[in-house]
Amino acid sequence: MLRIQVRGRVTRRILKLMAVGAITVLWASIGTALAADKAPAMPTPPKAEPRAIIKTKYGEMEIKFFSDLAPKTVANFIKLAKSGFYNGTIFHRVIPNFMIQGGDPYTKDPTKQDLYGTGNADDRVKAEFNDTPHKRGIVSMARSQDPDSASSQFFIVVEDTRHLDYKYTAFGEVVRGMGIADKIVQQPRDAKDNPLVRIEMTVTIVE
Repeated sequence: MLRIQVRGRVTRRILKLMAVGAITVLWASIGTALAADKAPAMPTPPKAEPRAIIKTKYGEMEIKFFSDLAPKTVANFIKLAKSGFYNGTIFHRVIPNFMIQGGDPYTKDPTKQDLYGTGNADDRVKAEFNDTPHKRGIVSMARSQDPDSASSQFFIVVEDTRHLDYKYTAFGEVVRGMGIADKIVQQPRDAKDNPLVRIEMTVTIVE
C-alpha cells in the first residue's frame, strides 16, 4: 500500500511538472509571436533613380537627375532619350570656360548647319527654375527669351556660371566623365562656336 501511495505521489508530481512545462512553453511561444508582431518592418530599399549616359567619340558622361527639383524637365529629357531623339545629334556649340550645348535635331544633318541651334522637339516644357547653382558639371536646359520655351536643347556647364541661376532650369549633374566635356569644349570652332568636327552623341537611360 505504501508503494502505491508513493508511486501515486510521484506520478502526480510528474504530471504537475509536465503541466508547468507546457504552460512555460506556451507563454514562450506567445511572447515570441508578440515580439515578432512588435518588431519594426524592414525598410524597403529606395528605388534607384534613372541616370543618363551620353556617349561620344571621346568617351562617356553619366548624368544624375534632379527629379525633385525639375520633375517635368527630367521626364521630358528621359522621354526624348528613350525615343532615340538625341542619337546622332551633336554638341553644336562649345565655348571655353563656359559650356557645351547639344540636343538640336537639325544637327543630325550636316547640310543644315545654318539652322544649328534653332531646332527643338515638338513639346515645350515650362520653366522649373530652382536653387541649384550653375556650377561646373550642372546640366541645364537651353531656351529662347521665353522662359517656357525649353524643349530638347541642353547644356553642360564647364566653369561656374552663376549669372545663369534662376534663369535656366538646372535638371541634372555630371557625376562621371567631366573630363570628356573638357575635351569637347576645347575643340576648334568657327565664328558661331560650332566645333569644326562633328561630335555626335548617343543618349541612353539606365534604370
